[in-house]
Amino acid sequence: MTTTYPVHVDAQLEPGLSRWLWLVKWLLVIPHYVVLAFLWLAFFVTSVVAFFAIIFTGRYPRSIFEFNVGVLRWSWRVAYYAYGALGTDRYPPFSLHDVADYPAHLEVEYPQHLSRGLVLVKWWLLAIPHYIVVGLLVGGAGYAVRGGNGEPAVWGAGLLGLLVLVAGVMLLFTGRYPQPLFDLVLGLNRWVLRVAGYVTLMTDKYPPFGLDQGGHEGGAGGPAPAVVIDPPPPAPASPSVPPSPSPQRSGWTAGRVLSLVVGAVLAFVALGAGVVGTALIAADLSARDDDGFLMSPAQPLTTSTYAIASSRMEVNIDPGASSVPEALLGDAKLTATSQNAKEVFIGIARTSQVRAYLAGVEHVTLVELAGSDPVYRTTRGSAPSTVPEQVDWVAQSSGSGRQAITWPVENGNWTVVVMNADASSDVDVDATAGAEVPALQVLIGILLAVAAITLVLSIILIAVPVMAVGREGASG
Repeated sequence: MTTTYPVHVDAQLEPGLSRWLWLVKWLLVIPHYVVLAFLWLAFFVTSVVAFFAIIFTGRYPRSIFEFNVGVLRWSWRVAYYAYGALGTDRYPPFSLHDVADYPAHLEVEYPQHLSRGLVLVKWWLLAIPHYIVVGLLVGGAGYAVRGGNGEPAVWGAGLLGLLVLVAGVMLLFTGRYPQPLFDLVLGLNRWVLRVAGYVTLMTDKYPPFGLDQGGHEGGAGGPAPAVVIDPPPPAPASPSVPPSPSPQRSGWTAGRVLSLVVGAVLAFVALGAGVVGTALIAADLSARDDDGFLMSPAQPLTTSTYAIASSRMEVNIDPGASSVPEALLGDAKLTATSQNAKEVFIGIARTSQVRAYLAGVEHVTLVELAGSDPVYRTTRGSAPSTVPEQVDWVAQSSGSGRQAITWPVENGNWTVVVMNADASSDVDVDATAGAEVPALQVLIGILLAVAAITLVLSIILIAVPVMAVGREGASG
């Protein structure tokens, strides 16, 4: 059956394939994988542009179409050489354009008009059945076994990968790639590439559910039949009028491709900086308290002992940079709110003083916050001999309800302690911590500036080559 699907995938199995070269092709194609990583990033950006162009105009911009087809073509040649088919030992060319003498080819018919409605649903909703099939073809089969250590060992591979592995093993031991196996591998690749063309908006024609096997569409493997057309008789030469030179189309040159790729990278940088900057703005607006401190959510802390102490906080700043904490963090703030109707005490002091006060006192040390469940280390002992207010705290507060302390961050080893004000057992509080973080406003400004600048640069670097290729196509 001859197919008329607009994504055309052709290939020819080359004779005399090496028995062993396929074992190292994963290494040989690394340069292609590096380049393709950037090309596919650019492909994503240009596809987004094409998406909106189709919605507003019903047309796929010709210059972007040629670039995206070129990326698919490049990817297909690499897959054909490597582990998508193992159909040739000829190293793939670094080019978006078709190479006539290379044994793998991909062409997509340019659509004069595309549905504005279909573009909204075909790449995700309508393609779901094909996604399921393609998932099975390229990576959906597998099984799990119980390993020797009692852990499950999972192995999986798609049908296409298994068939190519069989072809590689047969090459290794027999030096032959069976033509029927090759035809099936090509048919599966053709199915995948047709779906790729459809979901990347290059056609509105739904991909067929069927294998079109063989090296050439609609036929068995081997070279396509030659078609001979008698040339028209030559026109009589006119000595007075020189022949007009054929128009030259440079299309997607290396420089234009590089410009597009750099523009796509900058677009992702702009997106990342913009998202982070926006998230920081939201945090700055929602998490600051009335005193201007950026505070954490309330964390329940409870113990049946007499005190909750933090782990040692070490602040060690070069004397020449003593203003750094103030510039970055400003003052720190700690709060504790009693949950058991007892008056609460919160204080911060040098670790040595806290250790002296809690020596022999039964208390817990907060080791880490694992989600909503704090992890404590318990020190056994007895009740404190004095109430906490008698210690020389750098900052302290006690009483009923919410208690808060502020502390200018400075060098030293510091420990925070939360207790009942009367030094009794059973401490139960909700605690928060935060800081002024004056540098946050500066960071937000920098991120938004980076996002704006890189977005403008990315638009320029993408638009210039796209427009240049479009003008050449129109003039050609």
